[in-house]
Formats: sequence, structure tokens, C-alpha cells
Amino acid sequence: MIQSLSYIGFSSPGYAEWLTFGPEVLGMQIAGRGDDGTVRLRVDDADHRLVIHPGAEHALAYLGWGVRTPAELAALTARIEEYGLTVHEGGPELAAERRVAGLSWFEDPWGNRHEISWGQFRHPGSFRPGRPMGGGFVTGEQGLGHAVLVVPDMGEANDFFTRILGFRLSDRIIDPPLNAQFYHVNGRHHSLAIAEVPGAAGFQHLMVEVASLDDVGIAYDLCEERDVPIVLTIGRHVNDLMTSFYLYTPAGFHLEYGHGGVVVDDALWEPATYTSTKIWGHRGTRYRDELPFALFNEPKERG
Repeated sequence: MIQSLSYIGFSSPGYAEWLTFGPEVLGMQIAGRGDDGTVRLRVDDADHRLVIHPGAEHALAYLGWGVRTPAELAALTARIEEYGLTVHEGGPELAAERRVAGLSWFEDPWGNRHEISWGQFRHPGSFRPGRPMGGGFVTGEQGLGHAVLVVPDMGEANDFFTRILGFRLSDRIIDPPLNAQFYHVNGRHHSLAIAEVPGAAGFQHLMVEVASLDDVGIAYDLCEERDVPIVLTIGRHVNDLMTSFYLYTPAGFHLEYGHGGVVVDDALWEPATYTSTKIWGHRGTRYRDELPFALFNEPKERG
């Protein structure tokens, strides 16, 4: 039922830095601000895709998943409640803030807030990148990009995300200590991935894809010029074939900035197991060891 990653929100004491970082480095467009200073950013004609709220600490605030209709939202809500989680109706005020027609939200067993919405507001032909770009961002039916979560137990998390939320397995990477699985809901190779870290849970990174390889290189140069921490150098992934690099954002989360991801055709796709994350590149810098690996939280008990 889930169609894509529609939007995502974080809280951070560094929220105001996104007024320049988002447009000038990443090429995003400022989509307005909240009364509390919240920064909203666009990567396409959706009203907004990325939100940075003021906060005392860096944290994931919510993951926003899109469905097609109110009926699909109701059906998915019922499955989540049957699993044993409490689902909250978003209400008109929250829907207006998120710029969707309607939504519900819940916390998964690992402390991550998920919002399920339909009817995202869009403004055709209105996106203007914050810096010159060769082709803009790859979104459309593929949504914002992908999110990677840290989970303490792969089996339990895989069951929840596939059986309850309906994600479909794309492939696995087993490269000890790395144990990761990748899931799609549309043509994007993965809109969600989970990596097992026993005893830990949280958010690891967000990926956005651009239509031009040159824009990856330009963003890389801008990060170097502005002393934005580059965590992994430019490289190409073995599974989704994305050419990308990883940086550490002012909101305390890692962001993958890439180009050229493979498109999944469910009629032909066969999940594979890989023993490495990369074909080439993606070398760790000193920041890989110096900076936090993820935005960690406490796993929640299911009631």
C-alpha cells in the first residue's frame, strides 16, 4: 500500500544552518518557515519534502510514507493496530502542517515515528533549485529518496516492514559486521533499508538522488570548499548501482547524495545477496570514526 517516502522531518539545534546549506550545497529550495523557525525544503513540485525543526538535540522527528487513498490509509492502520501498535489520527491541524489531505501516525517497536498520509500538496512547475543544477532531483513516483534505519534484530524488523507495512525485499548485503536488507515500494531500488546493530536502534542516513552526475561532483566540491564533513568519498554501490558520496549534515544525520540508481521491475527482479557495499570508492574518511554513526534512540516495548 505504501507508495513512496513522501517526506521526512528532523529536529536539531542547527536548524537555521539549513537556510543556506540546503539551497547552496544540496540545491534544495526553501519552502517557507514555521512560526518556531522550522525550515522546510523542496526538491520537486511537492509542497515540501524535508523539514528541520528546532530542537535541543539532533533527532529523527518522523518518516512520512505516502499511500493513494483514505481507504488504503484505513486498511494499513488496521494492520498496524492488529500487530499491537497504537495508531493516532493526525487531525486537520497536523495535516495542514504536513501539507497532506490526511494522515495517521505511530511509533514502531524501535522508537521511530512513522506518518502515513495521502493527498500530498503539489505545485506543478514551481520547483526552483537553490543553486544551478544540471537536471534537478529524481523523485516523481519514486518519492523523496530512501531512509536507512538501525534495528537490534533483523528478523523482527524484517517481519514488521514486509508483512505489516508491505515493503518488498530488493536484496541483502552480508559483510560482517554489516547485515543489511533493502526494500522497495516503487521503482526505486530501495525506499527503506535496515541494518542490524544488536542492542541499538535509530536512523542512519537519508539518500537523495539527482539527475546529473555533474551535480554529485559539484556538491562534493562545495562540501570540500565549505568544510562540510565528507564521511565516505565518491563511489558506486554494488546493489542499486548508485554513484554517490556521504556527508554529515548540520542536523546531525548522514546524507547520501547520488546519481544513477537502478530501477526495479517487480515482474523481473530477483533479490540477491552481496558481500560488499561497493564496486569502487566509498572510502571512509576520518569523519567516519569521529562523528556519530546514527541518530540513536531507545527501542520501544510493543503493547
